[in-house]
Amino acid sequence: MRRRLLNRREFLQLSALGLGGFALRPWRHELSASGLLPAADFPQAERLGRVLDPQVKVKARPDEDSPTVAELNRDTVVVWLREVVGKRPQWFSQRYVETPEGYIYSPNLQPVRDQPNQPTASLPSVGGMWVEVTVPYVDLVLANPPARSPWLDYTEFPRLYYSQIMWVDEIMTDENGQVNYRLMDKFGSFGDKFWAAGQAFRILTPEEMSPISPDAQEKLVVVNLYHQTMSCFEGQNEVYFCRVSTGGKFDADGNPSKRWATPVGKHTIWRKMISVHMTGGTTGGGYDLPGIGWTTLFSGQGMAIHSTFWHNSYGVPRSHGCVNAQPDDAKWVFRWTLPVTPADPGDIVIQGEGSTRVSVIES
Repeated sequence: MRRRLLNRREFLQLSALGLGGFALRPWRHELSASGLLPAADFPQAERLGRVLDPQVKVKARPDEDSPTVAELNRDTVVVWLREVVGKRPQWFSQRYVETPEGYIYSPNLQPVRDQPNQPTASLPSVGGMWVEVTVPYVDLVLANPPARSPWLDYTEFPRLYYSQIMWVDEIMTDENGQVNYRLMDKFGSFGDKFWAAGQAFRILTPEEMSPISPDAQEKLVVVNLYHQTMSCFEGQNEVYFCRVSTGGKFDADGNPSKRWATPVGKHTIWRKMISVHMTGGTTGGGYDLPGIGWTTLFSGQGMAIHSTFWHNSYGVPRSHGCVNAQPDDAKWVFRWTLPVTPADPGDIVIQGEGSTRVSVIES
């Protein structure tokens, strides 16, 4: 198979996605005679971790200088026993995950679970439903070829990952009785639709999308770039706190790049979407990502607080200007902030009064 050199945009797409290898090989565009791809066989444990980088080392001890006992490829799923403090000089995080095979540097693993579901065989009356991936990953088959989204050009096996959110607009039961969902990005879509096994997805309920403290006065979100944290206030009371990754991806010298900086200053939330297909067009980067959940836009340049599945490095700058948050944190902020976003259509745009303020500070 011939290979070609990647240009800068293509390299950024690959780096941001954290998906397949460099070989530009064709992949399945249609359902095979036997139906969808078989479900992956994941380890049986309450907590799991998915390898995020092309290759990671498993260490004998939680120490970068300890012997390497194994090397794992991207998307390998391991048992997550516990997180411990270790030693990695010159790096912000000193956390390692203990696995049965050894220790893996924690930022290299996405915390995941394997929680298959009983899929529904029919759509609700509104004609669609929001679903969330609850397994480490699920393979996709393109339902309406040819492929349109840029990310599909750079992966042999398209997948969705734990915590991604998509819209289901059709359900099909195959000859083996397996329920399959047809998935799409409801907002920001290039037009691609996919079939995937329904048991990989949990249906989002109206209750979990309902607002938190909608009548509270003087709500304020504070993003601290120096400490890489996000705090939510009701008046003078801090009601929520979490660690995030803001804009300012590191340059070649290891310094945060001003090109990707999260804009300092006072902002107001102007749009919220339960899920959106994000591309670099809004912030000037070379990335293309489907199913980004709990997106809260606060800057006219496209900066948002949103769920993140492609890294576990909260506490250091990692984004192209947005505020990367763990899925549960992004969801809480989405529900707590104003305006309230209805489940149908799952999108709201507001101008003027009635939205929560977001203050981005440097220290």
